[in-house]
Amino acid sequence: MNHSKIWEKSKERIKTSQPQHAYSTWFDPIRSIGLSENELVLEVPNQFFFEWIQSHYKQIIKDEVEAVYGGQIKIKYTVSPEGRKSETHNNLNEKKPNRKKQYNRNKQLNEKYTLSSFIEGTNNQFAKAAARNVAESPGKQSFNPLVIYGGVGMGKTHLLHAIGNRVFHGQRNKRVVCASSEKFTLDFISSIQKNRTVEFSKSYRNTDILLIDDVQFFQGKEQTQEQFFHTFNELFQAGKQIVMTADRYPGEMVGLQDRLLSRFSSGLSADIQPPDFETRVAIVMEKAEQNGLKLSYDIIEFIGTHIKNNVRELESTIIRLLAHSSLAKKEIDFRLAKKVVKERLGSNAIYDITTEDIVRRVSETTHIKEKEIVGSSRKMEIAEARQISIYLCREILGTPFVSLGIYFGGRDHSTILHACRVMEDKTKKDQRIGRLVSELKRELSFSVN
Repeated sequence: MNHSKIWEKSKERIKTSQPQHAYSTWFDPIRSIGLSENELVLEVPNQFFFEWIQSHYKQIIKDEVEAVYGGQIKIKYTVSPEGRKSETHNNLNEKKPNRKKQYNRNKQLNEKYTLSSFIEGTNNQFAKAAARNVAESPGKQSFNPLVIYGGVGMGKTHLLHAIGNRVFHGQRNKRVVCASSEKFTLDFISSIQKNRTVEFSKSYRNTDILLIDDVQFFQGKEQTQEQFFHTFNELFQAGKQIVMTADRYPGEMVGLQDRLLSRFSSGLSADIQPPDFETRVAIVMEKAEQNGLKLSYDIIEFIGTHIKNNVRELESTIIRLLAHSSLAKKEIDFRLAKKVVKERLGSNAIYDITTEDIVRRVSETTHIKEKEIVGSSRKMEIAEARQISIYLCREILGTPFVSLGIYFGGRDHSTILHACRVMEDKTKKDQRIGRLVSELKRELSFSVN
């Protein structure tokens, strides 16, 4: 049996014991390239792939190959030539004068962060438009400086690096310097210790566009603020573009010199708000695709419903889901997704809900006031919201009919029973009602399970 057949049969065995997505991601891309003296040589796409196989699947592969081979055999891994060359390919094809610029870009900018990969929603539309404008026409006084502000994990750093990447690719003659406020501070301190403040100043001022992340961390650092003030002034007066990110609007920052805040506020400030539901769903779909995961819409919707705070949490949830599935050798289903979301949110996500909580959530969804839902009005839309609330209380909490009757305006047992039967029938026949009740039930059930 030659090396190709040994590996193909080994993969067939592995496929039966591993989740489909794990097999597709980690085993299918491996190629067999030779067999000599009881040693099978397997080729993997890149170094990261090799390290993952070594730490997670090395023994599985060895066991299955030996089962097919019929005895002990050594497994040797080699990284494909394309994988080894990928990191240096661009450098090898650039002319020598551009090598330094290529190195600087790789060192300072994250190439994954581009404007095209930044998912746009109503929460970040203005900030993305401002970033695109600055990237295409750096140095315009009306948008200079540009301050992108918002909470943790909203995508500020993504936009900052995306501007730098767009400028680099579109305007090769422009020099880009990108650094966090912490790096700026450490570089400044180091320059003082080594008596190289002139070199420090040149490194940050000899640029066409300066990108500084998290400027709020300059607070309390008087000498660093002084140095940044002069850097800012020199670049601004020379018509160079300055872009900064912060956790709040410049006028609300504390611990920074007034003259700095005045300059920060003189340009354009664009905020990024927490993503809405539709944007969260789009982000989950994009992150899942990037990680080679095929998730059902129910799982995507579930994650988007409960992970609300920021993009970073959504991304880490996808990574955690992949890790759980790969390491536990389980297919990704709704139960696993629910477990991962609970782990991600922590104990705060597990709480007992009450009838009041259900009525409040139905009120928020249907835009019917809570007092009208529990009141006596027979208007069609109010009666419908009331029936939904009653039905959910029975389905999720198992509240007795008598107790529900008392809570919902003193209605008798038969009225509550009728409401439940009507709503059960509507969920099957009315697509709108069925979808609404299903979404509410899924969300509220998560809180009590």
